[in-house]
Amino acid sequence: MPAERLLPNTEAQDLIKLAREIAREELAPLAAGYEEEERFPREQFRLLGRSGLLGLPYPDRWGGGDLPYEVYLQVLEEIAAAWMSVGVGLSVHTMSCYALAEYGTEQQRDRWLPDMLAGELLGAYALSEPHAGSDAAALSTRAVLDGTEYLVTGTKAWVTHGGEADYYTTMVRTADDGSSGISCLLVDAATPGLSAAAPERKMGLTASTTAQLLFDRARVPAERLLGAEGKGLRIALSSLASGRLGIAACSVGLAQAALDEAVRYAKQRTQFGQPIFDFQGMEFLLADMAAAVESSRATYLDAARRRDRGMPFTRQASVAKLVATDAAMKVTTDAMQVLGGAGYTRDFPVERYFREAKVPQIFEGTNQIQRIVIARELRGAGHL
Repeated sequence: MPAERLLPNTEAQDLIKLAREIAREELAPLAAGYEEEERFPREQFRLLGRSGLLGLPYPDRWGGGDLPYEVYLQVLEEIAAAWMSVGVGLSVHTMSCYALAEYGTEQQRDRWLPDMLAGELLGAYALSEPHAGSDAAALSTRAVLDGTEYLVTGTKAWVTHGGEADYYTTMVRTADDGSSGISCLLVDAATPGLSAAAPERKMGLTASTTAQLLFDRARVPAERLLGAEGKGLRIALSSLASGRLGIAACSVGLAQAALDEAVRYAKQRTQFGQPIFDFQGMEFLLADMAAAVESSRATYLDAARRRDRGMPFTRQASVAKLVATDAAMKVTTDAMQVLGGAGYTRDFPVERYFREAKVPQIFEGTNQIQRIVIARELRGAGHL
């Protein structure tokens, strides 16, 4: 059953209708096959770009939709409900555009942002390293200025779209000043000295390529520095706050898909002469799943509305990411229980939903990190 949405205007309603149509007709029929083949859906991202869905929260001057996050996230939820790998990819691409859109010069934006928002260039975000995951300030990938170029050496890990993207928003170390020595480079995927390792072999999201990036004295033009040197960690953390809302919305979409499948099955499956939906134990289980989905949606929308109004939203973004991803794990687990043995087979999509629900609790900052962010915000506000 499609989610009931309170949208701000008819433009947003039309956009949701478009997203649902694309999700239903162009994405959902392909998802299971692509996931089983571990096939990257590049053409589907081009379709989203041609449909105007890859740059929704960015200014129309560069081809974006100039829409509030409240609307963008609901579009993202619709896409993720049909195909989680594409939803996560859309969220990552949107996050990869953030540094340029918010910190780039006018000349940099004019040069690169239109193709990024149109989907001609697919993006990725390279922050984590093999020994610097949750501790982003400990990253060691080095960028040394050599004339008009940076020589970049090091390894980036867990890069969504690694080896598939056309550019990488990359955090590098330009000075030995701890968190103040990190800078942000917009790295062309064709840069000499840059290569991608073999894709990771993952439990879920198998159509979404994840790989390490290997920099071997890669020469990146200095004109690709976004913001000033030393501002990279600020850019990274600011990007992540918005990115966490994207992951929350994707997780709600995944949970909604699992709930819908469970309800459909419970209405059709009969035991002891009646649909299993009619048993009180099943009613309560499905009701709890619905409550988890709707409360998670309300949580990310609250954070998005704060962002749209220019209010602080870091804590609320962490709350949304924590609540929505934990709920998705619980709802997909319960959906499998509703289907019983059938849910454990690949004949039904809940088996895939279950596998896909785990990693959102890990990326864009583990849920343990979200708890740290929330507690620090409370302490700073005088509550702890």
